[in-house]
Amino acid sequence: MNRLSLVVIGGGPAGMMAAGTAAGHGASVTLLEKNEKLGKKLYITGKGRCNLTNNTDIPGLMSNIVTNPRFLHSAFYAMDTASLMAFFEGKGVPLKTERGGRVFPVSDYSGDINDALKAYLRMTGVRVELNNAVQNIAHSNVQIPNSGNPATFKVETTRAVFEADAIIIATGGLSYPSTGSTGDGFAWAKSLGHVVTTTYPSLVPMQAPEPWIPALTGLSLKNVRCTANISKKIIFDEIGEIMFTPTGITGPLVLKASAFLAGKWEQNPTISIDLKPGLTAEQLDTRILRDFSESKNKDFANALDGLLPQRLIDTIINLSNIPPYKKVHNITRAERQNLIHVLKNLTIRPTGNAGYKEAVITQGGVSTKDVNPSTLMSKRCPGLFFAGEVLDVDALTGGYNMQIAFSTGCLAGLSAAEFLAGL
Repeated sequence: MNRLSLVVIGGGPAGMMAAGTAAGHGASVTLLEKNEKLGKKLYITGKGRCNLTNNTDIPGLMSNIVTNPRFLHSAFYAMDTASLMAFFEGKGVPLKTERGGRVFPVSDYSGDINDALKAYLRMTGVRVELNNAVQNIAHSNVQIPNSGNPATFKVETTRAVFEADAIIIATGGLSYPSTGSTGDGFAWAKSLGHVVTTTYPSLVPMQAPEPWIPALTGLSLKNVRCTANISKKIIFDEIGEIMFTPTGITGPLVLKASAFLAGKWEQNPTISIDLKPGLTAEQLDTRILRDFSESKNKDFANALDGLLPQRLIDTIINLSNIPPYKKVHNITRAERQNLIHVLKNLTIRPTGNAGYKEAVITQGGVSTKDVNPSTLMSKRCPGLFFAGEVLDVDALTGGYNMQIAFSTGCLAGLSAAEFLAGL
């Protein structure tokens, strides 16, 4: 049986940052990755461009955390946005900030971020083993540091059995299982006595039964307001972009809204889309009256070109219940008010989401009550640390979840190195 100092399980952004940081602070580190390459999920992050963080301060980061934001204070102070950006630029990856503070490599290529992390591992002397899946973790002699009898862990892999003085679990969640995120870390955490909260797909497209949706597949609507309601209570309300799919809706607004609907699908939520959020109902009526006056001899079906995208017109006409060949000068005030209602309240009743295979992240994970937020070490098993999506923390879109991965990886690596130094 091989005796190792620190084993990091998972070669994603959190695991690579944790391994490099721990090694850079004196620890002997072995990184185990079950895939054939490191950072497999990184390559598809941000549609292959890698939105690695958001160019904001710590309060800005905290305001975009959905689950357990206070738990992340120490992690963000260990590595905030500025220090993360400096880290990658110092590794030769120039960065740029785009709309909404989203940060990308100038190259728009996620491989550059991955290459920088791999170079960091080489520079700090991390031993990397690919195609080596962990099958089980056990522990014995669990003692506090400086006891003279440190915690020892037994790590069984497809190749060998290791003993380790400390472990960092950074295996991700359940999203995009094709990249290797299959919930292994949750099972190991449970076997070692930790609570794992209920998990859900988050930042995920929604499925909806409305018969008019398939015809709009691929249509993107920008600068619309998306409101999510449950029992007439608004739980999400923001202006941005949505897109229709063959089975429902997606886009930045929909992904964000899904974070607040996770675990609530049985409560029959509704999504309301305001196609003209910049206009009140009265202002929209004035606009429609003006358009109609300029097209008073036209059929209703030919009078909405200036108001709506061409592909959306037939759907709105059908939902308004106004005959498409009615002359606009014959449209009544009641019919016009119904049209305005449809334009300001295009209602969708989603029945669920697209599942983990399309979810950006997993909501839920290792309970933060079982983990010390100052060190990310387990309160139940000294020498065991957690980093990244395996923890019960998650955020909205915009680079925040990647920042969580890097920040928790950094803190776990620092803490593991300090723990080992005290043995």
